[in-house]
Formats: sequence, structure tokens, C-alpha cells
Amino acid sequence: MRSENGANLQTTNQLASQLLHVATTLAKQAGDMALDGRRNGLKHVQTKSTATDMVTEFDKASEELIVQGLARMRSDDAIIGEEGASHSGTTGITWHLDPIDGTTNFFYDLPTWAVSIGAVDEHGSLAGAVYIPALNEMFTAIRSGGAFCNDKPIRCNSLSDVSQALVCTGFSYAAEQRTIQATRVSKFIHQVRDIRRFGAASIDMCFVACGRFDAYFEENLHSWDIAAGDLIAREAGCQTGDFVGNPLRPAQVLVSNPNIFSQLGDLILTSSTSDR
Repeated sequence: MRSENGANLQTTNQLASQLLHVATTLAKQAGDMALDGRRNGLKHVQTKSTATDMVTEFDKASEELIVQGLARMRSDDAIIGEEGASHSGTTGITWHLDPIDGTTNFFYDLPTWAVSIGAVDEHGSLAGAVYIPALNEMFTAIRSGGAFCNDKPIRCNSLSDVSQALVCTGFSYAAEQRTIQATRVSKFIHQVRDIRRFGAASIDMCFVACGRFDAYFEENLHSWDIAAGDLIAREAGCQTGDFVGNPLRPAQVLVSNPNIFSQLGDLILTSSTSDR
């Protein structure tokens, strides 16, 4: 039995490494294409869910490049993409694609946008890559294989006092919900070191993973926002989950080192309750 389990683990690790190679290759190609295009200026900008939820021609071009690459390299896998890509598969692997995470930052020519690609099996994320072209940083992880930035190992911070934590968050595109979220943050900002808002969930999770932030939380995300970043964070030593410590779900995302996870979750929940 042990040898059979060992063989299965080796096979899974080999598959994860293959998937990571696909993810990094396509993230790099798509990200560099978008970066070059952005330098030449934007021509087509549309809105989606609200007037502040933008999509550019490069969101769509990036997703198309990735989908075409997967058709060549992993044609039998399933695909779910932010800009509408959808493909059923037969292998048990589903790719979750965010072709430009942080489109508003991309629009304003800020450096904090990324291409996020995660490969998911029946047990969760198996391989993930988050590429930040403007910073030339590639964050990667495979399940049980550690987390890396540009091939160098990364670990999250280890502080145990939430009052010293630099916390990142994100806000809704909907104005009413954004106001509620900002009010909540205002109720506990004095109980942490400070708050940051970068505007790209995959980057936020990677920055917790490498110690640039101590924690990150947000609500109402999607699978493509977190498939890669969640794996990278967990492999870097982070705890991830919802605000009460249940398994992470797009509706509620909390990422931090294990020492402050419950403390921060309590602050968020207490501040949310006081809004009602």
C-alpha cells in the first residue's frame, strides 16, 4: 500500500510540475503581450457589472492567447475564464484564468496587475502561477511543493500581534457595497498597523505569501481570482479560509499567517456586525 501511495504521489507531483510549466509559459506570454500593448496605449475600454468594472482589449486578447495555448498543450482539460472562456474537459483538470487581474490598475498604467492561472483537480488547486509583468515577478506553487517568486522560495511573516499587521483588502465595484466595506474597515483600522488597497486579489495573496503584507481579506470574488493565489499563499505557510476559519470560498477570503488569522477574522466579523 505504501509503495502504491508513493507511486500515486509521484505521478501527482509529475502532473503538477507539467501543469505549472504550462501555467508559467502562458502567463509570461500573455502578460508580456499585454504589457507591450499597454505601452502603446489603449483603444477599446468597456464596462461589465458596473460603470467602474472595466474590461480592455488586452483582457480579451490575453485570455484568447491562454486559451489557444491550452488548446495546443492541454486540449482535454476544462477551462473557466473571467472574460467568458468556457470549455468542458475529460481529464479532471480545470484551468481558472484571470487574464488581467487588476484591470483598473492596468487602465491607469499602475504596475499592480497580473495574469493569474490556476490548475484545479478534485482536491483543489494543484498548480498556480501569478505573473506581474510590470514588476517582472512570477509567483508559483504546486501542491506540497512550496511557493516561489522568480524561482526563489518565499514564506509569509510570522508576527503574532494583529495590532502590528499591515492588512490589505479590496472593495466591491458596486458603490453601495463599497461604502459598507469602507465603513467596516474604518471601525478596526486603529487596531492594526495600517490598511492597504492594491486592487488585484491574486497579487494581494502573493504579497502576503512573500511577506510584503501580513494579511489580506475580501468578499465576493470568483474562482479565477483565487485559484492560483490561494495555493501560493498556503504553500508559503499562510492559513487561508473564510472569516470564521472554514475552508476558503470566493464569497469570503482571508489570508494571513496562522498566528493572527483568528484575531483578524474576529475584528472583521465584529466590525461587520456593528454595521447592522
